[in-house]
Amino acid sequence: MPTAKVRNLKNLEVGDVELSDAIFGVELNESLIHAAVRNYLANRRQGTSATKTRGNVSGSGRKLWKQKGTGRARIASIRSPLWKGGGNVHGPQPRDWSYKMPKKMRRGALRSALSERLREGNLIIIEDFSFDNPKTKGFLDVMSDLGFNDKKKAAKTLIVDSLDNSNLILASRNVQKTKVTNGYGLNVYDIIYHEKLLISKSAIEEINHLLDPLREKKNGAEETE
Repeated sequence: MPTAKVRNLKNLEVGDVELSDAIFGVELNESLIHAAVRNYLANRRQGTSATKTRGNVSGSGRKLWKQKGTGRARIASIRSPLWKGGGNVHGPQPRDWSYKMPKKMRRGALRSALSERLREGNLIIIEDFSFDNPKTKGFLDVMSDLGFNDKKKAAKTLIVDSLDNSNLILASRNVQKTKVTNGYGLNVYDIIYHEKLLISKSAIEEINHLLDPLREKKNGAEETE
């Protein structure tokens, strides 16, 4: 069972925590992570791009000249795509790009990504994100103490804690490359996009509850009964 050091906001070690081997000790599965990232990006697409067809552009519907006898090519409407100002042919239309990914695969990708971040040493567990006030300066000072606020190259940081921590959210929302979420909002794309992952001790318990494989098997068995 892997263990990790617990640090405070001064970057001092204050203890150890045992991590679930079924969640933080999983082998890297690049294909599964790739599939989960593609699913996340597809579900995030708006799909609102559109072009006007001949039925949407303005213009008279009358026939410009008679079908035969003029020596000119036959024409039905000024809104034809062959004419300037006519409709667009085979252009993009609004559509839904989202698709469902099996829950077991999605959670398996999360376990694999979390385990890899831990092996890299980029997953750090913080005892508590307690801020006295919602000041950005105080947040930047903490990030400097943790070694994540280098002016030359600031690391992309994902913080996992309770969304009820208003001081943390208000203090960090103006900081570029930093995102705050909770265990329920954790996704593979954010883990891959952000280089560093800071998780509070309470959020670890939440993640253990959400990604526990034994809980999945139990729920699956209840659904089949």
